[in-house]
Amino acid sequence: MLFCIHATMRRSDMKATQQLRNEHEGVKIMLNILEQVCRQLETDGNLNEEHFDGILEFLKVFVDKCHHGKEEDLLFPALITAGVSKDGPIAVMLQEHEMGRNYVKSMSDAYAACAGGNESASKTIRKNALAYITLLRNHIEKENNVLFVMADSLLSEKTQDELFEGFERIEEERIGAGKHEEFHGLLGKLSKMYLT
Repeated sequence: MLFCIHATMRRSDMKATQQLRNEHEGVKIMLNILEQVCRQLETDGNLNEEHFDGILEFLKVFVDKCHHGKEEDLLFPALITAGVSKDGPIAVMLQEHEMGRNYVKSMSDAYAACAGGNESASKTIRKNALAYITLLRNHIEKENNVLFVMADSLLSEKTQDELFEGFERIEEERIGAGKHEEFHGLLGKLSKMYLT
């Protein structure tokens, strides 16, 4: 479950792509939690607001702003510089990031409607959440098994080091000090409630 392991390792001990793989492990745990939340929503119509607020924040801030930000702002341009066509796998990854954003926005909008008394909105939350889960699980497999393998073969150690430093900066700027650990705590707490 430890997806923030990079915080305790020196840059020379880990490639930038490994940091992204580690983060994927945390994302997969949250997808499993979200899947259980959807089951509960379908079974009894209940949605714990505190838990769902935390899940949405994780998806918007950690997954999109931080993790996808590292890929879009630094990794993908480095791959293009190394000769990977921006119209190939990178275009697919960018399109899937955008699809994910749309699912999360639809979930958020439906959640607001649900809080406002619209009971049918829970179906929209569930539909978009399940579509997001499927999208991201497939997306992670493609990145781990195709894109990151490509990056590891094409990018020099120097470039990997520069990416790692850039990833650390993005994390500080976009989510701030201590937030990564807070998300880690949220994953642990929700895992005990939904995955045991």
